[in-house]
Amino acid sequence: MTQPLPPYVLGRVAGIEPLTPLMRRITLESDDWRGAASVAPDQQVKLFLARDGGIPEIPAAPEDGSGVAGWYARYLAVPEERRPWMRSYTVRSLDPDAGRMVIDFVLHGTTGGSGPAGPASRWAAAAAIGDAVGVLGPAVAGYRTPSGQPVRLLAGDETALPAIGAILESLPAGVRAVAVVEVAGPAEEQRLTSRAELAVHWVHRPASLLDAVRAVSLPDRADEVFGWVAGEASAVRAVRRHLVGERGLDKRAVAFTGYWRADLTQDDAPTEQDLADVTEQLADQGAP
Repeated sequence: MTQPLPPYVLGRVAGIEPLTPLMRRITLESDDWRGAASVAPDQQVKLFLARDGGIPEIPAAPEDGSGVAGWYARYLAVPEERRPWMRSYTVRSLDPDAGRMVIDFVLHGTTGGSGPAGPASRWAAAAAIGDAVGVLGPAVAGYRTPSGQPVRLLAGDETALPAIGAILESLPAGVRAVAVVEVAGPAEEQRLTSRAELAVHWVHRPASLLDAVRAVSLPDRADEVFGWVAGEASAVRAVRRHLVGERGLDKRAVAFTGYWRADLTQDDAPTEQDLADVTEQLADQGAP
């Protein structure tokens, strides 16, 4: 079945807020978001950033029914010097009444930050009111969802913080949530809130996310835990292996996504391990 192309909106910067030294919150505004509906707590969008700082040029949806695949072929056909950078980001919040979307950007490349600076973090660092960015989506980012587990373990680095914050805010009372977040240091900690019973464990580098997850107390019954893991790809794999191999969680009860790769950019080709991760994610799509 052909996957339909999500809606495309040209957003304008309406607000800029420094959350921490390494995290900047950008509020985008468009009348096209009025009445829009959120699709999931960890919904994602594709951002399009013009190389010259102006209006990003993206192709229209194909009329032949080829959907996302056909559109992506058109996007790649745009000459590189004009083709906008495309990056995936989590929607921190969507306000359909005001027509506003909030996205939190990690300022990569800054002292203490994770990974080198890329087009999106450079754009966010220099963003000004009125700047334009193309937005495709939102779409569902996760391939697995909980099926009634009373304990939710959320683990990731600062790139996963927007999704972790949004997921925590969506949880109902009566659920226990454990968040383990790796950041550069105390100045990068953020206030996380939830109606669920919440415990937050901050990990300051050089301490590792994996060691912190290993130290977290979880129920003896593995079927009572649903895991959500995101961040740097190799760290995500290590935490997932621990949850499945050492904690005994069913692999279908661990949602996992590598948001970025050490020493590689989103423009670099996927590795064999990246492709294997995607294959496994898709194999269990819709599973508990």
